[in-house]
Amino acid sequence: MKKSLIAGIVFATATFGSSAVMAQTTGGTASTIGNTPQVLDLTNGSGFFGDSFGANHNGSTFADRFTFSVNGTSNMNFDAIISSISRSANTGLDITGLSLYRAMGTGTGTGTGGVGTGDTLVSSGKSLQSGAVDVWTLSSSNALAEGNYYVLVSGKLVSDTSAAFGGAVMMSPTAPVPEPETYGMMLAGLGVLGVLARRRKAAGKQAA
Repeated sequence: MKKSLIAGIVFATATFGSSAVMAQTTGGTASTIGNTPQVLDLTNGSGFFGDSFGANHNGSTFADRFTFSVNGTSNMNFDAIISSISRSANTGLDITGLSLYRAMGTGTGTGTGGVGTGDTLVSSGKSLQSGAVDVWTLSSSNALAEGNYYVLVSGKLVSDTSAAFGGAVMMSPTAPVPEPETYGMMLAGLGVLGVLARRRKAAGKQAA
C-alpha cells in the first residue's frame, strides 16, 4: 500500500472519526495558531487526534500538544502516525516536527516551541514523506512508565487556504523482562534436559 494512501486513510479517519479535530482559536499572519492543548482521548490505548486551520493564515506556525496519561504498573510501548494532505506542496501546511514528551514541569507549553519548562523529550519522530502529502511516524524507544505525557506536532501554514492534519496513536504493554531467578531456572531446566538426553542416548547404544 502506498504511503500516500496510508496517509489518506489516517487523515480521513482522524478528521471524521474524532471530536479532537477542531478549528484554530487564535490567528493572524505570521503568528502562532492552533487549538492547544487538547486531550488525547485513548480507548484501550488507541485513539485519533488532529487540528484544522481556517483560511488566510499563510506564514503562521503551530505547535499543538495532545496530552495523555499512562496509569498502572505496566510500562507501555508507544507508536503514532500523522499526515496532512493538500493539492500541492505549495498549499495547506507543512509538518515540521513530531515529538513525544513527558510532562515534568508545571507549565502549560508556553516555553520554546510549545514545550513546557522542565518537560523531558522521550522520542522524536521522523518524516517518511513530504510535499503535497506529509507523513510522519513516531515510536518510543523507551517504554513509558506511569505519568503524564504529550505528543507535540509542529508545522507551518504555506498558503492562505485552509489546512488540517490528523493522526493515530496506539499503546501496548511491553513484554515483561524475566527476573534473574527465572533465567537461572531456565538454564537449570535446559541442563536437566541435556543430562536426560545423554542418558537415553547411552541406554540406546547399550541395548544395541
